[in-house]
Amino acid sequence: MQALLHIENLSISFRGEESKTEAVKNISLKINTGEIVALVGESGSGKSVTALSVLQLLPTPPAEYTSGKILFTDENKTFDILKIPAKELQQLRGNKISMIFQEPMSSLNPVMKCGKQVMEALLQHKNISFAEAKRKTIEWLEKVKLPQPEKIFYRYPHQLSGGQKQRVMIAMAMCCEPKLLICDEPTTALDVTVQKSILQLIKELVLQTNTGVLFITHDLGVVKEFADAVGVMYQGEIIEQNNVHQIFHNPKQPYTKALLACRPAQHPKGEKLAIVSDYLEGKVTDNAVQLSKSFADTKTNSILAEVKSLTVLFPTRKNILGKVLSYYKAVDNVSFTIHKGETLGLVGESGCGKTTLGRALLRLIEPSNGNIIYNNTDITGYDKKSLKEFRKDVQLVFQDPFSSLNPRITIGEAIEEPMKILMAKSKAERKRSVKELLEKVNLSSSYSSRYPHEFSGGQRQRIVIARALALNPGLLVCDESVSALDVSVQAQVLNLLNDLKKEFGLTMLFISHDLSVVRYMCDRIMVMHKGKIVESGNAEEVYENPKMDYTKKLLEAVPKAL
Repeated sequence: MQALLHIENLSISFRGEESKTEAVKNISLKINTGEIVALVGESGSGKSVTALSVLQLLPTPPAEYTSGKILFTDENKTFDILKIPAKELQQLRGNKISMIFQEPMSSLNPVMKCGKQVMEALLQHKNISFAEAKRKTIEWLEKVKLPQPEKIFYRYPHQLSGGQKQRVMIAMAMCCEPKLLICDEPTTALDVTVQKSILQLIKELVLQTNTGVLFITHDLGVVKEFADAVGVMYQGEIIEQNNVHQIFHNPKQPYTKALLACRPAQHPKGEKLAIVSDYLEGKVTDNAVQLSKSFADTKTNSILAEVKSLTVLFPTRKNILGKVLSYYKAVDNVSFTIHKGETLGLVGESGCGKTTLGRALLRLIEPSNGNIIYNNTDITGYDKKSLKEFRKDVQLVFQDPFSSLNPRITIGEAIEEPMKILMAKSKAERKRSVKELLEKVNLSSSYSSRYPHEFSGGQRQRIVIARALALNPGLLVCDESVSALDVSVQAQVLNLLNDLKKEFGLTMLFISHDLSVVRYMCDRIMVMHKGKIVESGNAEEVYENPKMDYTKKLLEAVPKAL
């Protein structure tokens, strides 16, 4: 195999007003043609900075390349990417080297149709006609398993689910068949079945075109099944590198051992997840710290919320006068109950209606039919004033942390905002609450004066969770709330949610595509398919003995436990 990318002694700093932060410290990494190299580590460890540096996508300033080379070999010619002219770099981006970004909503142009965005890459780099570019675009939308690709071509990003947007991004990155593909959490927003098909697709590309892949992920199950080699990053340094077998079966560093032990799949319900600091400080000698038996037993027989025959319709076609001619059933006659203190899991493929159901429960989306009973009161008839009171007791943790935070206000102001509107607290009390909430989600209280763009994806997700907890809600709807988090931070957040559940009797609707997390967190699981609940029951029973073929298909697609 020939070396395709060789990062040599690379160091990158970010200069602030008063100080300089070393984000990447003297790292070296090699990727050969036809090789998949995974880069793993905690949120903020420098993984994404390393990936962005390969295409010089870091803003300079404040970023500074203080030392090192990024050598890329194309047609037996090797050159340093850090030294090539801007015009050559433009020809490299999206053509020879492509990147799949972590957050599809902030990476896609909201005012441009999805098909046109994919076509743009083909027309820019390939000498083909408009008609041929359109044909190839639809072909790629089909390859990434998007339903009705001819229709998706004409849709805007906001008309797609989170997972569908991510698949558009993947099609855009892969359509020019690059020599090097950089994947920054490419399957974060995808359900397990689509994740499996996308990973197979990337592997096929590697085999067909001898493409090299730099694969950044927090899902160690995916790494084990997908990658050839692994680099482990910690605080800007690559502390361990080896082939997949050695990393998973004979890790050398305590930090690597901690990452492998943090996964929920490794732990039964009722067992606290160990976090990285426990290992680094020598607090943990085995894989877990036991909690009391009451940990997973907070649910009661009292019903907090009951959904009866809920249907949500979205108009798909109108005539010239604006009359709706056809509808899409996003949620189709769904009924279920949530008990006080219970965590109810909701799983299913991207686009099945999970997010729509969660938002309809909070009346962020208006139901077309059916009833929602909360605390023995039907909220479907609530006016604006009553809804404002209702929303003191229910909160939503959004799927995409970047687009759900206002980029113009500090994260302290973002967390304080709901308290200012809905709670009678003094300014001093609100400030104190903000600091406590930041510390609860394992962020320093000194971060309150920073803006969202100054945080990594995982850190932003913790900020969103802190904001959701600001009003001490009775019901928390978590919509893929840990999907963007690496395993160590995920463990911290899941422990936090379980502690809150135990301390306050918190009730949760937990929406996720990660079945191992749902199994660990939830008392019951509902499986959703094409707007309907097709199976429900005790979490262990559904996971171990699924009755429906669709549930079996979901479980078969889960990366094997370590």
